[in-house]
Amino acid sequence: MGSSFTHLHVHTEFSMLDGASRLDELVDRAVGDGQPALGITDHGNMYGVIDFYKECTKRGIKPIIGTEAYMAYETRFERPTRRGRVDDSGGDTEAGKKLYYHLTLLAENNVGYKNLIQLASLAFLEGYYYQPRMDWELLTKYSSGLIATSGCLGGHVLQALKNGKNEEALKTAARLQDIFGKDNFFIELQDHGIPLQIETNPKLVEISKKLGAPLLATNDCHYTHREDSGAHDALLCVQTGCTIHDPNRLKFEGHEHYLKTAEEMRWLFREQPTSCDNTLWIAERAKVDIQFNVPVLPDFPIPAGFKDDHAYLEHLTWLGAQKRWGEKLAPEVVERVAYELLTIKTMGFSSYFLIVWDLVRYAHERSIRVGPGRGSAAGCAVAYSLQITDLDPIKYDLLFERFLNPGRRSMPDIDMDFDSRYRDEMIRYASEKYGRDHVAQIITFGTIKARNAVRDAARVLGFPYGLGDKIAKLMPPVVMGRDTPLKYCFEENEEHKSGFQAASDLRSLYESDPDVKQIVDTARGLEGLKRSVGIHAAAVVITKEKLTEYLPIQRKAESGQQADLAPIVTQYEMHAVEELGLLKMDILGLRNLDVITDTNKMIRELSNPDFDIDKAPFDDPKTFELLQRGDTIGVFQLESTNIRALVRSLVPKTIDEL
Repeated sequence: MGSSFTHLHVHTEFSMLDGASRLDELVDRAVGDGQPALGITDHGNMYGVIDFYKECTKRGIKPIIGTEAYMAYETRFERPTRRGRVDDSGGDTEAGKKLYYHLTLLAENNVGYKNLIQLASLAFLEGYYYQPRMDWELLTKYSSGLIATSGCLGGHVLQALKNGKNEEALKTAARLQDIFGKDNFFIELQDHGIPLQIETNPKLVEISKKLGAPLLATNDCHYTHREDSGAHDALLCVQTGCTIHDPNRLKFEGHEHYLKTAEEMRWLFREQPTSCDNTLWIAERAKVDIQFNVPVLPDFPIPAGFKDDHAYLEHLTWLGAQKRWGEKLAPEVVERVAYELLTIKTMGFSSYFLIVWDLVRYAHERSIRVGPGRGSAAGCAVAYSLQITDLDPIKYDLLFERFLNPGRRSMPDIDMDFDSRYRDEMIRYASEKYGRDHVAQIITFGTIKARNAVRDAARVLGFPYGLGDKIAKLMPPVVMGRDTPLKYCFEENEEHKSGFQAASDLRSLYESDPDVKQIVDTARGLEGLKRSVGIHAAAVVITKEKLTEYLPIQRKAESGQQADLAPIVTQYEMHAVEELGLLKMDILGLRNLDVITDTNKMIRELSNPDFDIDKAPFDDPKTFELLQRGDTIGVFQLESTNIRALVRSLVPKTIDEL
């Protein structure tokens, strides 16, 4: 099948603190070698799938979606006690087994992609114990459309061979073959120069012959280039809290876990050429088609008597318009509202407005304070009619087209602000309304920032904390929450010109002190890699069908929280969720609203029983005196030094001038 090759066992930076390959560099390396396709098999998750898919598609290389799953020995419900040192399979159990095992899974088609989503989700939801684990039962249920391999040294088959249990290894491989099928189960060969691999590879070839299972050559890629092995070693030390001088730490043998060229892989497996040919066979077979930017809105329950969601939206909007502008609506109001309703109907977003209206309605009925509206949604008369926003867009001449434009087909985005003490209640209400398996919060990924990379590098290399701290303090100051990347402390770049100028002392120290050079070089390999997962402060997704019809999910426990009580979050980040056409809503808890609620209540109790902040006039003289003095610390958008100076210079007397 020629001289090419496809890597199908690949860890990216989304194998947290274990994979040191950045997606763009990884794909660039495969494209540069003329490889026709590339796999992604991050540890136990699908975090990077959408970014990987898009990057491969953009570069003209076929993406092959997969995961290196964690498996329980028998059932995902077992919770064995761990003993001894930690390794890449978690360590040993008291029964002499491993805490978990590795299994390589690849999606052959869209059915397989859907099943991969199910498996990656259930491993977190039902099998989490140190790591998200699936089991034989789940594999049997969701095997369709998937290709599996016998895995690496941490897999069931190779662990049996390692322990001299050749018959058990054969039976385990046969069990996997029965689950996935003759053409969809491969015996995986790896050769990183590790003695155990050299010892067991001939035994794997024998198993392949006995079962008639095809061989598959892979390299367990954890970094992109051979010279990145040092940065990867440091990354493992960041994960485990060790230094590189610790003899008992988790580390990889050798420097071969990189994305090798097709020529290197063909030479390495020259005695088993079909194992390389089979990577191209899988690449030809694998075809997953992920659709983007096709809106999939949940169904809003429509009361009897209304034809569809738009008819109900029109009914609510005209009722609300009369409450806002009076029984007899002015012609410009009728024209504006009718135009907006037609645009909403044409673009297919009627359900979206009903969903937002219903959430705000619930909050009002429960006396939960809601923000008056911010961003472009303030220009929508329909939103104002529905009491989603509280600013009159006609009175203040705000543009609807900034919010929703037929020429720019994208999902509307209305940010909803609530008293922060009730944010969880709002999410619970949405879950009860649309189904607990239809609503999730959205994951975020923390990265290793430049300063932290320097401090981490100094620690893992065994240098005193003071040296790492000294280097970090020589870096350019943070501007608007953003670091100057280490690369641009040493290379001139127009975007980071001021940062380069501010880093002159750092460059001098780098040139004169070999320890500083070693720390900075190591830090550059760590900077920007994914470090941790979190939960977005506002974003929530609501889906038409169950969440796992569209994306993988998991639980994200906070410190001290039981895993089974932790909130459900997506495994795809916010932008990926939006690109899949799913309804992403911002439900933000604002402490400012807590303060307003409590202050309003205190004023009523202590001095003015009729006081209502929502009815405060927009021409209050004392408020404008405060603004004219520039006493605006704590006032949203008006508290920076430059803006306060501008407000003082402006001497505003009306809301229009502001």
